Amino acid sequence: MHVFQILATPEGIWIWIGALLTLCIFSFLFGDNSFYKFAEHLYVGLSVGYMISIYYWNFFKPDLIDPLFGQGRIVLIIPALLGICYFAIFVQKLSWAVRIPMGFVLGWGSGVAIPAILQANIIRQIQGTLITGQVLAKWDTLVWSIIVLVGVMTTVVYFFFSREQKGGFKVVANIGIVYIMIGFGASFGYTVMARISLLLGRLQFLLRDWLGVIQ
Repeated sequence: MHVFQILATPEGIWIWIGALLTLCIFSFLFGDNSFYKFAEHLYVGLSVGYMISIYYWNFFKPDLIDPLFGQGRIVLIIPALLGICYFAIFVQKLSWAVRIPMGFVLGWGSGVAIPAILQANIIRQIQGTLITGQVLAKWDTLVWSIIVLVGVMTTVVYFFFSREQKGGFKVVANIGIVYIMIGFGASFGYTVMARISLLLGRLQFLLRDWLGVIQ
């Protein structure tokens, strides 16, 4: 049988390991059990170890250790101390020190992220909504542009809480709710499709690579 023949090769041993771990994960369908917990802890442990190795060789060593000790860039002691402060959370009396790097990261991250988010999600959205004169040659493109324009305007009206939503204002806000629900539904559908794709990949691995039932 194919399932036992693959054990004769080094790759076959890894296929067996992958298949057994996949079955351990699928066992959660019948309830929480030791097999699932073993596979879960193994996955988390390997992921953390792999990421630690990646961060050390790609960031920590070339960006901190080599410049600090090899090139004498003393100024790098500051980010090193900020990083060490994260480990203060394991000491109860010094746990307050973790607020320093967290505050710095949140402040710096907000300063960098807010302009980028405004540019990508707000300014670009407004720009794409207003520029409709260039699409008049194609009626279908014009229709979609009008739909997008209506969606943006009605959604903005829905989130305008400075005025009570009643009368015509409420009607426009309700149209915005429809657009919001469509957006949530599309996002949820995309997430479900991604998860189903992962499931199909695992089933294909079990039926083709492990059992040899399909080609």
